[in-house]
Amino acid sequence: MVNRALRSSTVVAALTAPVLLLGTATAVAAPGTPPGRWLTIETVSNPRPALVSGGQVLVKIVPPRRAGRVDVSANGHDVTPSFRAQPDGSLLGLVTGLRDGANDLSARTNGRGPDQWANLRVTNHPITGPVFSGAQQLPFYCETQAFGLPAASQPYCGAPTQVSYQYKTTAGAFAPLADPATRPADLATATVGGHAVPYVVRVERGTIDRAVYEMAALYDGTPSPVEPDRSWNGKLVYTFGGGCNAGYHQGSSTGGVVNDLFLARGYAVASSTLNVLDNNCSPIISAEAAMMVKEHFVETYGPVAHTIGWGGSGGAIQQYDIAENYPGIVDGIIPGVSFPDPLSTGGPVSDCRLLERYFAGPGASFTAAQKQAVAGFGSYDTCVSWDKTFASRATATGSCNAAIPVAARWDPVTNPGGVKCNSNEQLVNQLGRDPRTGFVRSPLDTTGVQYGLAALKAGTITAAQFVDLNATIGGLDYTGTPVAQRIAADPKALDAAYADDIVNSASQGLRETPIIDQRTDLDFAGFGNDIHTTEWSYVMRQRLLRANGTAGNQVIIENHATAAEAGAAGVYELDAMDRWLTAIDADRSHRSLRQKVLANRPGDLGDGCYLSAASRITEKLTYPASGQCGAQYPVAADTRMVAGEGLSLDVLKCRLKPLDFRDYPVTFTAADRQRLRAAFPRGVCDYSRPGVGQRAPIGTWLSYGDERTGTTPPTKPR
Repeated sequence: MVNRALRSSTVVAALTAPVLLLGTATAVAAPGTPPGRWLTIETVSNPRPALVSGGQVLVKIVPPRRAGRVDVSANGHDVTPSFRAQPDGSLLGLVTGLRDGANDLSARTNGRGPDQWANLRVTNHPITGPVFSGAQQLPFYCETQAFGLPAASQPYCGAPTQVSYQYKTTAGAFAPLADPATRPADLATATVGGHAVPYVVRVERGTIDRAVYEMAALYDGTPSPVEPDRSWNGKLVYTFGGGCNAGYHQGSSTGGVVNDLFLARGYAVASSTLNVLDNNCSPIISAEAAMMVKEHFVETYGPVAHTIGWGGSGGAIQQYDIAENYPGIVDGIIPGVSFPDPLSTGGPVSDCRLLERYFAGPGASFTAAQKQAVAGFGSYDTCVSWDKTFASRATATGSCNAAIPVAARWDPVTNPGGVKCNSNEQLVNQLGRDPRTGFVRSPLDTTGVQYGLAALKAGTITAAQFVDLNATIGGLDYTGTPVAQRIAADPKALDAAYADDIVNSASQGLRETPIIDQRTDLDFAGFGNDIHTTEWSYVMRQRLLRANGTAGNQVIIENHATAAEAGAAGVYELDAMDRWLTAIDADRSHRSLRQKVLANRPGDLGDGCYLSAASRITEKLTYPASGQCGAQYPVAADTRMVAGEGLSLDVLKCRLKPLDFRDYPVTFTAADRQRLRAAFPRGVCDYSRPGVGQRAPIGTWLSYGDERTGTTPPTKPR
């Protein structure tokens, strides 16, 4: 098994290490201890010992060759009895009772070889968080009762853990089971490791990091972190939910854990309410919640061979962004109907709000075909849908969740300090707050954007229409209210968005992550009003290519929006990802992880599409689309691509070049020229250059502080 983040938590003993007082109880290494020169100690439930939470941690000790007895202590107290010998010769133990802040773990050998010592500093954080995401939102409204948990209180919304059981019936449904030891007559079976096991599911719910978490696995008696479970295949699927909203509440749904696709194959499943982007539009907070929940899972069930991310839309954003910036939480990802990150998506969303306003007023004469050409999508209805469903997320209170009392919401006169339901609110620790407005600094920008440029060049709209569109479209102010002026980004927000890789550059952890981009086609065939358009899969591919010279670690598979095809695709993609990760885990070569990811992709796994539920073809997918898959699944564009931006769609604010009428294939009247100069007084977008503030990210695993204990200092002030 390859633990991709383990190296940071392993401490190798030196004979000159300080001697700590150790207890007298002993743990003896099992026969077959792997050869090694030094004693090592490492954290397993969280491979980063500075980021442990909840007062406990699963620890692995690997004795050196010829070691006899191993003694273990935590903060000077003997914890050796907690450790059990493992088949590989290591020792595994759950160390509990950690205090908040620094804790010292020590191991010592005393036997046939020379004595050795290993020490490890572990920093523990409260189970309520934060660990690295920074100051938590206040107020924060609790929704524990939506999960059958007792009512909770702000600000931490904690509730006692509850365990329940379900079973799958022979009719294919899940039903509650009061006593997991009973065997109902209609109990189905699952197959794990080639063996049939009773299809009884243990479901655990509780609160971690102020969120409600859930985890489910086939039941094989009380789980133990140091003894293997026969009904669990040793692997975890972590699910992520969609949307994108401001937060300020706990959430009433997770990514879902009682899922037959996973459980029937022996996978365990975990998620939390802060892994639903509609409850929390911050991939950083989502990463923290996933890290903490996964840590608790490992402390309950034991080490995980690998973790597979799963989920669509906003769930795909979280997978892409967590793999990029907090690598090791998920080892391979299967994002569905994907977008790359919240900020890149925001440009077309706000564009659609402005276009809808324009076409309802000055642009009412535009035909349906002309609207579609300006928007770029396969159907203009996609723009209509963006405006109706998500454009409100840029407003002050237009998307407030029902859990947030009306009296608590922002009002410029009666409650200027109230809750602002703008999706950027959850990025305040990264982007900062504008002291003039009280709103989070915004990287949104439309200055210099030439709406409908490709439509003009194609002759779909006239010169007069192009001029009027760009002269009249206006913008949005900081409350999301339409105004006459174009939108201008905050320079500090731009700097943070790129430096902290919030605009996913695909240049960090993502370059060594296996990706199967699960693209259910919703662009055409009756789904023309859907926001999940296919070009976004190719946007991420373009970023991978530009950053790394290859996108060989990303596979795109397209399918029609039918239950049969989606089901067939899900089964295949889960199996293919498991085979891919298993091969990487087994690769003992000296190649880098990135090289292993590229070298171990299964031979049958590649770009392709489903022609039917029973027919999947493999062929290289390109943008623009081509081949058999291109005929079945055409790919369109969006508002910014029509305006001249490249496929990577990562320019939040463009650099400008002078307005030059020789660049256009049409002749403008004198009046039109005057209007265009007024619309673009400082010039138009020059997409041949990087965007304003665009730069390489500063690194992975950034911390924005733990304001409760002060043990994780901020990466940098905002």
